[in-house]
Amino acid sequence: MYGRNDLRASLAPKATKPAPTAFKKASYEPFYDAPPQQSTDLARTWLARGQNLIVAYSEVEPGAVFERTAQIDEYAVVLPEDGAEVEIEIDEGRTIARDKSVAFVPPGDSKVTVVKGGRILRLFTVKSEDLAALCSNADAYAQRDPNVAPFQAWPDPVGGRKVRVYSGNVAPEQGRFGRLYRGSTIMVNFGDGRVGPRAADNLSPHHHDDFEQYSIALDGDYIHHLRWPWISDSTQWIDDDHERIAAPSVAVIPPPATHTSQGVGEGLNRLLDTFCPPRFDFSAKPGWVLNADDYPMPEPKEDAA
Repeated sequence: MYGRNDLRASLAPKATKPAPTAFKKASYEPFYDAPPQQSTDLARTWLARGQNLIVAYSEVEPGAVFERTAQIDEYAVVLPEDGAEVEIEIDEGRTIARDKSVAFVPPGDSKVTVVKGGRILRLFTVKSEDLAALCSNADAYAQRDPNVAPFQAWPDPVGGRKVRVYSGNVAPEQGRFGRLYRGSTIMVNFGDGRVGPRAADNLSPHHHDDFEQYSIALDGDYIHHLRWPWISDSTQWIDDDHERIAAPSVAVIPPPATHTSQGVGEGLNRLLDTFCPPRFDFSAKPGWVLNADDYPMPEPKEDAA
């Protein structure tokens, strides 16, 4: 059940799915507590993954460069706070992203050059096999999660090949949840976070039927509370999680675990939530996805007779 005044309570319920017969545990990756998978004089990068998505978290200085050659599908570059700036180059031209923003980069060759340093996130699907192999938790996904729907990209954007950049500083609006942007492979939700601990009597436990949530802690300290259903096969039961983990980190939350994240730090507690592919339920809410005109939704599937 969502907390008081949580706009996600208005989402339409999905059709009932067959009951699961096995579950996957969550994956928690504390970037602050491990060496980076990639390191240069100008950038340190930690990589972790889930079933569908790779999170590359980097602390960067001006002049750092990230290149992709023959990138297989679209990826996202996220600047999580003001003050950072990058130049993104593809064959068709160069684009600047600055301050809190997300850029969707088309497949093929691309180069990201840091102009003003700070922190950046790059989000890829696991089709980028070279990056998937580097992930600190790669072994956890050697076997597929049976409850995650097979990945399928959404339609290409309107207007052809170019880098599309969107601000994460759009003012809040009554009745709209967060600041949601979607690409053809990934959805990003910018949240403001909150200062101080979240009230223990106003959490938002909920579950997803067939997709993961990637909660990237950017600031503060969190407890991720998870509970899995009991099924007839007790050998598949999983104990509740109450995982305390600070920022920077990522929690990969599998379906159909009931979950809620509780900020417990005295300062700013802030998450960036991502989904791969984009969420249908968020996308179906008029006005929630701020770049919906650029990225069409798939045609609805007809129910089997």
